[in-house]
Amino acid sequence: MPDYYPVFLNLADKRCVIIGGGTIAQGKIGGLLQAGCRITVISPDATPGIRQAAQRGDVTWLERTYQPGDLEGAFIGVAATNVWHVNREIYEEAERLGVLLNVVDDPDLCSFIAPSVVKREPVTLAISTGGASPALARKLRETLVHAEALEWADLADVLAQARRIIKEKRVVIDPERWQCCITRGLLEMVQEGRSNEALDLLLAQLQDPEIPGMCDNLAKCQPRSCLARQASRENSNRATEAVR
Repeated sequence: MPDYYPVFLNLADKRCVIIGGGTIAQGKIGGLLQAGCRITVISPDATPGIRQAAQRGDVTWLERTYQPGDLEGAFIGVAATNVWHVNREIYEEAERLGVLLNVVDDPDLCSFIAPSVVKREPVTLAISTGGASPALARKLRETLVHAEALEWADLADVLAQARRIIKEKRVVIDPERWQCCITRGLLEMVQEGRSNEALDLLLAQLQDPEIPGMCDNLAKCQPRSCLARQASRENSNRATEAVR
């Protein structure tokens, strides 16, 4: 079994071809549409959901079987025909054209496998067992979706704003200092609707070398000299225990 390299793809306005019209094929459509794909479904028959998507204009449905050349111009493809020799033909075409391909229930023919996903906007966690057990990936997803650690995703917008401001100012900040500033107190401010106040506090902690309890060198934190880092580690350990 290969050791897969985890990656998130930018599929905005990329062409995706799904070959097959059953429930599994239908299940792929939602996530691909959300990613901005232009989707073509090729199948002589299709589920009511796929037919409705085609009627809305969300996908293009070609009401026929697979033909060689159907992957021309595609960035990504999904083979979900339940016919092994057809999936094999699709795989061979994808290899020849350099198209990323997922062949449902056949990891040996996949150039990528779809992970099980946990979302707390705008954060996405992707879980994979490397094709060993989709059931285990689902169990992990169902366990993590309610994990307390996911609360930290609520800080994403404030952290993104701070990062943009810091980049515009061209200030060099040690990555460890960011970690020290991501505290439970900052999270609670955001969750209470005080995002502007949280942003101001975060920017002050990042840029002021005289903040009590933190390193006085913004660009290079000193090991064991920062009380805030110790508190941050304790927060992280508690979050890890919550996941377990």
